[in-house]
Amino acid sequence: MIVDEREIVTAGYACRFGSEGVSAARFCTNEFREWMKTVADTDLYAVEAFLLGDCRDREVLPRLIRERSRAPVIALNEGPSLELTLNMFAAGVDDVVRKPIHVREILARVGAIRRRLEAKQDHAIVGEMRVFFDGRDPEIKGFVVPLPRRERRILEYLVANRGRRVSKSQIFNSIYGIFDENVEENVVESHISKLRKKLRRHLGYDPINSVRYLGYRLGELQ
Repeated sequence: MIVDEREIVTAGYACRFGSEGVSAARFCTNEFREWMKTVADTDLYAVEAFLLGDCRDREVLPRLIRERSRAPVIALNEGPSLELTLNMFAAGVDDVVRKPIHVREILARVGAIRRRLEAKQDHAIVGEMRVFFDGRDPEIKGFVVPLPRRERRILEYLVANRGRRVSKSQIFNSIYGIFDENVEENVVESHISKLRKKLRRHLGYDPINSVRYLGYRLGELQ
């Protein structure tokens, strides 16, 4: 979610995020306030992060967001200002960055914040699965299911983002890093195919929903 009074700014960032396989919605302050009041919890849960640019009441918006969401909040500063940076941290944002900044760096920072949040919760129970965020193999129906590191990391990422549809690019960036140029992005499809077969074997069904061109989502577990 991008909040900025300047349409040319929000449109530019939305386009650049789109080129990285990440969908983005853009608002001015008044539109964003109204959206936060009326959006359904399920839709709000799908938001991966909030980006606050030049907008009115910027120091109030983080508190408004925190009333309904724990997604990372990042403030964009136009120039160097220690006072403004400190004020934004005091307002409750998770990070402050200075423009210009590449969207890949923003995504990397969002990923780092989310990993810190995950570290506070060492596991999540989803249906008959217990998935750990500390490197341990998952448990299905009470039994440990050994997984290669990449497949385990993909499962952790899907669980951490359950309810959201994530793209192949997002999964690739999560498990390989956005600056790894020695691995082809299509390797994700192979990892997910192997992971789905193992989950289907232990659960009796495939919990990963995929839609061509849109990505993957951990579906409703039976």
